[in-house]
Amino acid sequence: MKEEVSLPDNAFRPLKEGEEYEPLMKPNKQYREVTPWSIVWGLLMAVIFSAATAYLGLKVGQVFEAAIPITIIAVGVSGATHRKDPLGENIIIQSIGACSGMIVAGAIFTLPALYILQHKYPELTVNFLQVFLSSVLGGILGILFLIPFRKYFVKDMHGKYPFPEATASTQVLISGERSGSQAKPLLVAGIVGGLFDFAVAAFGAWNENFTSRCCELGTTVADKAKFVFSINTSAALLGMGYIVGLKYAAIICFGSIAVWWVIVPGIALIFPDMTIADGVVAASASPEQLFSYAKSIGIGGIAMAGIIGVIKSWGVIKSAFGLVGQIFKSGNVEKHVERTQRDISMKIIAIGSLLTIIVTALFFYFDVMGGNLLFTIVGILIVAIIAFLFTTVAANAIAIVGSNPVSGMTLMTLILSSIIMVVVGLKGTGGMVAALIMGGVVCTALSSAGAFITDLKIGYWLGATPKKQETFKFLGILVSAATVGGVIMILNKAYGFTPDNSDVMAAPQARAMAAVIEPLMSGQGAPWLLYGIGAIISIVLTLCGISALAFALGMFIPLQLNLPLIVGGLINWYINTRSTDVSLNQRRNEKGTLLASGFIAGGALMGVVSAGMQFGGLNFANTTYINAPISQIVSLIAYIALIIYLTKASMKA
Repeated sequence: MKEEVSLPDNAFRPLKEGEEYEPLMKPNKQYREVTPWSIVWGLLMAVIFSAATAYLGLKVGQVFEAAIPITIIAVGVSGATHRKDPLGENIIIQSIGACSGMIVAGAIFTLPALYILQHKYPELTVNFLQVFLSSVLGGILGILFLIPFRKYFVKDMHGKYPFPEATASTQVLISGERSGSQAKPLLVAGIVGGLFDFAVAAFGAWNENFTSRCCELGTTVADKAKFVFSINTSAALLGMGYIVGLKYAAIICFGSIAVWWVIVPGIALIFPDMTIADGVVAASASPEQLFSYAKSIGIGGIAMAGIIGVIKSWGVIKSAFGLVGQIFKSGNVEKHVERTQRDISMKIIAIGSLLTIIVTALFFYFDVMGGNLLFTIVGILIVAIIAFLFTTVAANAIAIVGSNPVSGMTLMTLILSSIIMVVVGLKGTGGMVAALIMGGVVCTALSSAGAFITDLKIGYWLGATPKKQETFKFLGILVSAATVGGVIMILNKAYGFTPDNSDVMAAPQARAMAAVIEPLMSGQGAPWLLYGIGAIISIVLTLCGISALAFALGMFIPLQLNLPLIVGGLINWYINTRSTDVSLNQRRNEKGTLLASGFIAGGALMGVVSAGMQFGGLNFANTTYINAPISQIVSLIAYIALIIYLTKASMKA
């Protein structure tokens, strides 16, 4: 039996005057951290989870946080191989592997918009190098901009921020010091979720959605009243709902319901003759066509939620400038810094930041801006200033609530950069490509900065060497960016990001970016009224203390991808409230979280495999059966069985 290991009692509370926090791995001792074992496993996790999160993010618009499953796998593998004192290595595995989620979020929220626009503008070209470089350069910029703030967020503010993601990962890593048994339920759930979703994606065992159109009455109601019910029955989405929890799942779903069940039927009823698409009026449009028009309200809401996030974090941004000033005033680096507070030297960070900005400028000049010096200078200034300003916003958001409003901030960046680039003379398809690549760099920078603060907090609690985490993060970024670029291109070949297949490849954030950029760059009028309505909704929700970003995302993402979140959220609530024994509820919830993580990882990984099969021309689905109502009935039965499994298995903790 391994001895009982736990964090000190001052790990989660502010320190008293004169009190010091002492991590598990002592500052005055050396530990195994960066080894061939930790580097190989970290890179393997980065590749696998980059592919999985990219697929799931493009499929449903939600990027799951890979850090926790990676941590569980690291602990499980080191336990199974009886590795001696693996804590330091496991932290590095988690840190390198977690590059997957942060690079994926940056890439898939923006770059597929290039393919979406290419469908309408064939002269618009997209290549792997553009996708890869914007991801790599953005990731490097985000890490370099964040390192100066590490001490502020993880040490100076100790106990003042909850760091939910970091807390969960840290507890898993500590459990590995006791036993690696936590990996077993994750593995079982991964197999169940993976096979469940693979049966649908590769073999068409049943329809992936259950809708009210499965019966004649439902079809009539959809056609006449513009009212439709639709839910995706995948294991990955059910797991996502469980981890999101009832509170945020409910807010997202209310946003979706407001659009689909109130605004969509309302437009057809009140404005039947309104033209909502080329030659299509509201009275004759399908609910899906009406949603394509109305979801601009969600875009306005997301952008305003991003602005509100910046305003709320203005104090942190101001202190960031002060911090950078202090760094450059102190020319000498402290020579006697204890191991657990040692960062990459500020001189290297300054030179690295400058070099990254120069390389980004060269990439813009020779590729994106077509050799125009004015466009390049304006573009690089926009990217550098916004990425720096929003770095602290992203880190702050992760530290407080564990989620990063990066899509809203990127939408704001795109609107701002599009307007500025049009003013200096860059328009049309060239302007669309430029704005999206710029948005991709900023989005990846913000996503990376937000996610990396979690890794650094884990390291602080456990006693890792920050310099080692920071150095090898760049290697993870390189591998993740290459993987994501490949996955995006494979999915585009297999399914395509066309305007009419959002039910197959939702890519909601990328579609939002495309929807915003096209009118701005082609001289058409953007739907400012709908954006304005969305912005007002976000302001009102914020004043009421409700997450405007979650609600606005619900308004933008298709109904069938939002309703499963509330199902998973309700299972989470049920498991957490069945007993008066708080510790029992906690154990059940931990088991449920592991199972849900397994569903997500397994479903997403098998989704990538089935996409690869589609890419290779292997498709065993029977289209006639899939389109028949019986496939939806089978889908509902299989979904109910999956819900029962998740609930009962979690209750056995």
